[in-house]
Amino acid sequence: MADIAATEQTPVSMLRREQRKKRYYSIGIVLPCLVLAMFALIPFLSPSYKTLDLALKIIIFASLVASFDIMLGYTGILSFGHGMFFGIGAYCVAFLNGKYGDPTYFHLFLGLLLAVAVACVLALIVSLISLRVKAIFFAMITLALAELTIVLANKLSHFTGGEDGISISLPGIFSAAFNPGSFLGLDISGRVITYYFILLACLGLFALMLRFTHSPLGRVLQAIRDNTDRAEALGYKTFYFQTLSIVLGCTVAAMTGGLYAMWVGYVNPESTLEVMAIMLNVLLMVIIGGMGTLYGGIVGAAFLLITQTFLPDLQKIAIDLFPNASLLHTILERWLLLFGILFILVVIFFPKGVVGSAREFIARARGEAFFSS
Repeated sequence: MADIAATEQTPVSMLRREQRKKRYYSIGIVLPCLVLAMFALIPFLSPSYKTLDLALKIIIFASLVASFDIMLGYTGILSFGHGMFFGIGAYCVAFLNGKYGDPTYFHLFLGLLLAVAVACVLALIVSLISLRVKAIFFAMITLALAELTIVLANKLSHFTGGEDGISISLPGIFSAAFNPGSFLGLDISGRVITYYFILLACLGLFALMLRFTHSPLGRVLQAIRDNTDRAEALGYKTFYFQTLSIVLGCTVAAMTGGLYAMWVGYVNPESTLEVMAIMLNVLLMVIIGGMGTLYGGIVGAAFLLITQTFLPDLQKIAIDLFPNASLLHTILERWLLLFGILFILVVIFFPKGVVGSAREFIARARGEAFFSS
């Protein structure tokens, strides 16, 4: 028996065993755990509303960008209507917890389920109409649908609240008035509980997308992205795989929209359905983080939201520190110019996005170490 066991120890099996042992200590596991721990500790380290709001928006938009990356980075499908699904999710929660329903747990979770159902059906219909012709038609149709949705949200004011929007009330432990006491010096309020609820929900969505992209199905999607004709020649029905990718991406976008509505407590067409504002931000986040990486969404969302939050304050700091430097005040007043310069620098030094370029650098370094040894 010992001889038989010894004969099963092939070099390939030994290499795989070593890889399995090391995978729990790799940077791909350790770094995400550190990032998750940082977000979990933020309410204890800095419980101010501005910090919590910034941290949670990074979490929500990182999930939204990752869902967009499944379509663009992993499948090669460009959509201009991803913000529309984000808005649909927000409105579904707002309808059942503000305009047409009382704030109850049932209505809250029913609103999230309704967002998933509506996004799933709409994404399926759009895919069936557009993907059979050319992938570019999907981009055009989603752009037209997104614009139509904004018009309907504004015109059907008796149904959607129009430009005034809808205010949302949350039930029980999620309401702002809920306050059972403190824990380790942190005042446990409804906002803090909502923060952790959304953090866990986004973690679950992110885990789902990671499992999806690392499955054999995800590898088929990457094959379709790289060469659709070759994938079809290998026998894969690319239409079904593309449709599945779109439905998953749009469904996750709707969920993030519902969670966003929970946090901000208010929805209107400008904040949740605006094509240019939301889609431009999502595209910038994907480019900065790196397409086809998923984790790049966290980097892109953090970079964009942090710079948008703190760059406008630089002028006040400069006025306090250098009251006579009028030229510096004028430059810092136009903080969008500084943001543009930062974005150009990121694109120049990280042509595949921050995460994509970092992965390439690490892979190259490991290759040099292997050959040198």
